[in-house]
Amino acid sequence: MPAKSKVQQKAAGAALAAKRGETKKSGLKGASREMEKSMTEGELKELAETKRKSLPERKGG
Repeated sequence: MPAKSKVQQKAAGAALAAKRGETKKSGLKGASREMEKSMTEGELKELAETKRKSLPERKGG
């Protein structure tokens, strides 16, 4: 499942780094904190690897 916005892709990248131990989990906020808790490393990797060029900054309503 690819990311739907640049913001979601960035949050997934932050959560993935924390899950791998590259950054501190205590530094996560908001969506990235919830993603780290509820998603597997594979799911986070898939979201984080989404190419950003074609994504909107934020998902439109």
